[in-house]
Amino acid sequence: MSGIEQTETVAQAKTGPYALKKTVVMVGMMGAGKTAVGRALAARLGVPFLDSDAEIEAAANMTIPEIFQRDGEPFFRRKESQVIKRLLEEERGVLSTGGGAFLAEDNRRMISDKGISVWLKADLPVLWNRVRHKETRPLLQTRDPRGTLAGLYEARVPLYAQADLTVQSDGHAAIEQMVDRVLAALETRPDVLERK
Repeated sequence: MSGIEQTETVAQAKTGPYALKKTVVMVGMMGAGKTAVGRALAARLGVPFLDSDAEIEAAANMTIPEIFQRDGEPFFRRKESQVIKRLLEEERGVLSTGGGAFLAEDNRRMISDKGISVWLKADLPVLWNRVRHKETRPLLQTRDPRGTLAGLYEARVPLYAQADLTVQSDGHAAIEQMVDRVLAALETRPDVLERK
């Protein structure tokens, strides 16, 4: 391989073989893998990875559980909407959102207008297996966290089902396999993603 050919291969690997036209917004339940899959997808596409929860924590200089405890969920949801709006307007990339973000109709409309939503759909046993030992889930700080998760799941699934694309997460696929699944779904949308 000549030096020029090698340079072109490295350049293509950095930017990826795709052109992203809209921000890809990962939605779904806590534990679905939105952050892990979103980060890996952004790396594969060569675009920025954005995380609405991390942005909220940085702006507030507090963790999400601390914000919930001090200011309550309604305050958090307002801040979450503001952050998602800003991230959708500022930069094109892959955006991971908190589990409750897609529940608000305004957020769903905003995401649909400025990006494309991808629901990482995982069944309840998979989600419970992933979140049951985590202390960082304020909504699960109850006497019956599994029951709470089941209630959230039942209430939220019909709203997540309104996402533009659905990608099944069965709990067995590695992160890179999940990225392959998301890319396959995105490739059905030339208005969002096209091969260079």
